[in-house]
Amino acid sequence: MCRLFGLSAAPNRVRATFWLLDASDSLAVQSRQEPDGVGLGVFAPDGTPQVHKRPLAAYQDAEFARETREVQAATFLAHVRFASTGPVELANTHPFLQDGRLFAHNGVVGGLGRLEASWATAVRWWLAAPTRRGYGRESKPVRSRRARRAGSRRMSIVVIRPFCSVRAPIA
Repeated sequence: MCRLFGLSAAPNRVRATFWLLDASDSLAVQSRQEPDGVGLGVFAPDGTPQVHKRPLAAYQDAEFARETREVQAATFLAHVRFASTGPVELANTHPFLQDGRLFAHNGVVGGLGRLEASWATAVRWWLAAPTRRGYGRESKPVRSRRARRAGSRRMSIVVIRPFCSVRAPIA
């Protein structure tokens, strides 16, 4: 199964080199078991999302190592892929970027009709959550009863925008 890494150091801009490259269980080390793609998503100081990704193992990717050592950000979303379905290609490599948000998941996305209904509810809840303005700062929104009842899931979806993030369980 894929591996995800998320870090928020807001309001400080930091490097994630230790967790992505240098630690004994870094994402680069884990990519020896998950060799089918690597991606790094961050937000520029103005809140613009940036994605750097390639369909090869992080431990083999000199560009990933260079970016990881150089990039400073308040928010990081990184992913190494084990291709359980779909070809090893850039289109299947995470994180994804849509509407100013970074997106990554682990596991297989199936039952898209159910997913779309659940996702719409989660997004409405997330967008309605109060946030304090300030790069990366967020208030802790109260989860709905339905979300609390949902319990653990086999898959998580992580979506990050500059001022707030949420981990949405899939119903």
